[in-house]
Amino acid sequence: MGNDLNHELRDGRDLVVGLDAGGTRTRAVLAAADDGRVLGESTGGPGNAMTVPVPQLTDHLAEALARVVPEGARARVVAVTGGFAGATAASAEDPGTARARTALTEALVRLGIPAGRVGVCSDIEAAFAAAPGTPSEGLALVAGTGAVAMRITDRHATTTVDGDGWLLGDEGSGFWIGRSAVRAALRMADGRGRPTVLAGWVGRTLGLPVDVLPKGSIPSYDHGGIAQPSGTGAHSTAVPGWERARREDFRRHLLPAVMADPPIRLARFAPLVADAAAERDAVAGAILSEAADHLLETVRALEPRPGERIVATGGLLGPQGPLTTPLAERLHTHGLSLDWVADGCPGAVALARLAHPS
Repeated sequence: MGNDLNHELRDGRDLVVGLDAGGTRTRAVLAAADDGRVLGESTGGPGNAMTVPVPQLTDHLAEALARVVPEGARARVVAVTGGFAGATAASAEDPGTARARTALTEALVRLGIPAGRVGVCSDIEAAFAAAPGTPSEGLALVAGTGAVAMRITDRHATTTVDGDGWLLGDEGSGFWIGRSAVRAALRMADGRGRPTVLAGWVGRTLGLPVDVLPKGSIPSYDHGGIAQPSGTGAHSTAVPGWERARREDFRRHLLPAVMADPPIRLARFAPLVADAAAERDAVAGAILSEAADHLLETVRALEPRPGERIVATGGLLGPQGPLTTPLAERLHTHGLSLDWVADGCPGAVALARLAHPS
């Protein structure tokens, strides 16, 4: 395989590059322009066009491009398309789109890649195009750290629902789930919420002293496996060895530990909720159920037609995603189904190939 790829890089074929530039990293894929065969992959630093300053964004793009396009093949790159968080193909004057185009153009110039066609779109538009057949119309849903849905028309996003960030929206996202886990721990500690293993798990993840954590099993279910009614009053006192003074200490340690990190870091607690739900924790199960309800509401706000394609991406909706089954069941009652893609790189490659005249 390696010798075949080396031969293809030397045989004079036109090449294209697709980029998936997100909040944590930038992925780049080099492919043959004629048939889309992948010839190389690489990564670089964060690529959110709205949050990464243009000089750093340029460096991160150049880093990814330099790793994937050999110097001797750079003159044969005929088209580059980047799917950027914080950008959109719908408007060249959008601030994020302008920043992405500026950074991508400078990175190409720096490396001597004379791509005749440079395209910029959102990472969601690229992910939608990554679905089989490179669709041009339908709905896209992202549920990872954040959550957003878009209607795609002629490969451009025309309507957006949510994606409003951790402070104002992203309901049903990894951040939302993680924040709900910490809130459940606090509510258990102060007596407002049901017992849940999440209190101890969140506390351990934050490095709280062992002597402030709840000890023993958490009685979230009765013997029939049915969630106990929440009622009111001293739910937390049902946990052996976790009296009021210890719960007060738990709160005093937990709050500053959470506040020491950027709010978006709450998303790291989402896997704890998935694990707790798998162990039949009532509170964790309720959090995931509500998250799926939020995502359904987000999709329905786009007024989908029965049978309309929904291309989904993000870790919460992948093959092992904790929201895949509950959301699919909810969508099924509305005549809808999910078509999951791992990321936007194949879509960015497909869009670059479409931009290059054959």
